[in-house]
Amino acid sequence: MGEQFVRQEIGFLNNVQNRWQEFLYVLGVVKQFIKGLRTLHFVGPCVTVYGSARFQEDHLFYKQARHISAEIAKLGLTIMTGGGPGVMEAANRGAKDVNGRSVGCNIILPHEQMHNPYMDKFVNIDSFFVRKELLRKYSIAFVIMPGGIGTLDEFFETYTLVQTGKLIKYPIVVMDKPYYMNILQHLDKMVEEKTISPEDKDLVFFTDSSEEAVEYIKNFVQDYNMRAKESLKPSWWLGEKSLKSA
Repeated sequence: MGEQFVRQEIGFLNNVQNRWQEFLYVLGVVKQFIKGLRTLHFVGPCVTVYGSARFQEDHLFYKQARHISAEIAKLGLTIMTGGGPGVMEAANRGAKDVNGRSVGCNIILPHEQMHNPYMDKFVNIDSFFVRKELLRKYSIAFVIMPGGIGTLDEFFETYTLVQTGKLIKYPIVVMDKPYYMNILQHLDKMVEEKTISPEDKDLVFFTDSSEEAVEYIKNFVQDYNMRAKESLKPSWWLGEKSLKSA
């Protein structure tokens, strides 16, 4: 699909397609969803870690993402990321540090974002839209590390889905208060102006402590019934494999 789909998507988003071209684009989206669902069906329950692709391994935020992901993986949860470098690599690497499960959903970009080497399983996706939904679908908690516009997009879209009841009230943990201080202050401002309810702010947990973040997620997991996901079994006639045997 690759470059052809990217051209289709640009045409779709910029409203320069005829009906036939739009139909082909929609078919391409469906094909990507099927590809992602087939690859990732048995990876959960996951915790998705979002953050910048630009941090190197000597950066504080890289080290922090690696540590918190290792501690989450010890809870028996799969670490899921966007599959690229920076925070994503750190999170997947942290899971592998403790022999935990590690997966990713990598985005294909014009400059070829390469997947990191710390994943048990990953899928390459051309569409940001499809990728974001796959990153959410298998997760029961989300960790927002420092990042850029893409991280904020993923954060606020997930936040909106929880606020509007489209997504269960899974934990959303935002790491590093100083980095996100303006966001925290703006949420206070929205409560003050009554553009959101006070309880909406409580849907997000801001912290500087990896230990607090892990404990917050752990407390939710202990109350969460994972039997339905654990009961999913691969179908040999579909060629499916569990993550452990992949």
